[in-house]
Amino acid sequence: QVQLVESGGGLVQPGGSLRLSCAASGSIFSIYAMGWYRQAPGNERELAAVISSGGSTNYADSVKGRFTISRDNAKNTVYLQMNSLKPEDTAVYYCKLEQTISSKATMESWGQGTQVTVSS
Repeated sequence: QVQLVESGGGLVQPGGSLRLSCAASGSIFSIYAMGWYRQAPGNERELAAVISSGGSTNYADSVKGRFTISRDNAKNTVYLQMNSLKPEDTAVYYCKLEQTISSKATMESWGQGTQVTVSS
């Protein structure tokens, strides 16, 4: 069983910073990528940032220049440093793990989500 434990969410004022962490444990064999998705009330879940096991990254246009994703492969942990936060960043942030399980298939695992609220 794969477990993803997220932490670091909370309430912050506009312009502030938060750092999210996601630690993966359990049946971890071959990580393909880890990422952060977010979902605001009434909206669909969207990709915020993703990082491959090799270190390549991709970001949503809305967070480029403000968010940085990083990882510690030895700890199976991914981080999201969020700076210059805006009210529109308010959402539940979900950690996602994608593993390669064969040459033709991958498996996705999701965390429970952590609330980020940006408000004055």
